[in-house]
Amino acid sequence: MSYRITKILNHNSFMGIESKNDQECLIMGKGVAFGKKVGQTVSVTGDARVYSLKELTDRGEAKEIIKSVSPLCLELANEVLNQAEKEFGKVDRSILFTMADHLDFAVRRIQNGEQISNPLTDDIRIMFYKEYKVAGCIRDLLKEKLGIRIDEHEIGYIALHVHAAIVDENVSQAMEIARTVRECICMVEEETGKSIDVMSLSYNRLMNHVRYMVARAIHGEKLKMSLNDYMSVKFPGPYMTAEKICRKMEKSLKLPIPDIEIGYLAMHLERMMDREEE
Repeated sequence: MSYRITKILNHNSFMGIESKNDQECLIMGKGVAFGKKVGQTVSVTGDARVYSLKELTDRGEAKEIIKSVSPLCLELANEVLNQAEKEFGKVDRSILFTMADHLDFAVRRIQNGEQISNPLTDDIRIMFYKEYKVAGCIRDLLKEKLGIRIDEHEIGYIALHVHAAIVDENVSQAMEIARTVRECICMVEEETGKSIDVMSLSYNRLMNHVRYMVARAIHGEKLKMSLNDYMSVKFPGPYMTAEKICRKMEKSLKLPIPDIEIGYLAMHLERMMDREEE
C-alpha cells in the first residue's frame, strides 16, 4: 500500500494519506520514515503498522491525540500491542491512541516525581493476569528508551488498556469491573466475618465468577439454568448472603442483576466457606 507523507513524527513513524481512498493514517515501523520527506509517496510493507486517524476514542479524536503525545509514546504503545498480539492473537489496535495518551501522561508524572496509587492493582494483577504480564513489557522499554522506572500501579492501568484491546470493553468498563469485584469481595468478608486469602484458589474462583457476573450485567447477558431452588434449600446461609450481595451490587452498578445469578454466587460462597473451615 502507498502513502503520501503529510507529517514525519520521527524515523519510525509518519502521518500519510492512503493513495487509494485518501484516508489519513498513522504508519509505524522501524526506520519507516528514515530519510523520507513530506510530500513523498512511499510503499509500506513488512512489519509496519497502519492506524486510521478517523478513530474516535473516549479521550477524543485520534488526530488530536497525536498532536499532544510524544512520538515515542506512540511507539511504546505500538510495542505493547505487538506483545499483546503475540499473547492473545488478534487485538483491537485502535486502543493505541488512548494507551499512548495514558503513557505520555504517566511518563510526565514519573519525570516530575509524582506517584499515583491504584487501590485495585492487586485485583487487576490477578483478574487480568495475562494482560498485566503483557503490560509489564513497558518496564524494560521505558528503562531503555528514557531511563525511567515505572511502578506496578502504572502497569496496572496499562493492563486495563491491553484488556480493552482484546475484549469488547473499554478501559473505564474494565476499571468498573475491577472496582465492583473489589467491593463484592469486601461484602463477602463483611457478611461472612472472614478475611479472604487473596492468594487462595477459592478467592481466585470467586473473583473470576464475580468478574464475569459484572460483565454479564453490563452487557445485558443472562445465564440459562437456575441453581436457586437447589442452593436456597441445601445451603440457605450462603444463598441469603449471595442475595444480599447481589442487591448491594445492583445499587453500586446502577444495573439490574438477574435473580438467576444468586444461586451461582451462593455456590462459590459455599465452596469458599467450606474450604476456610477445613
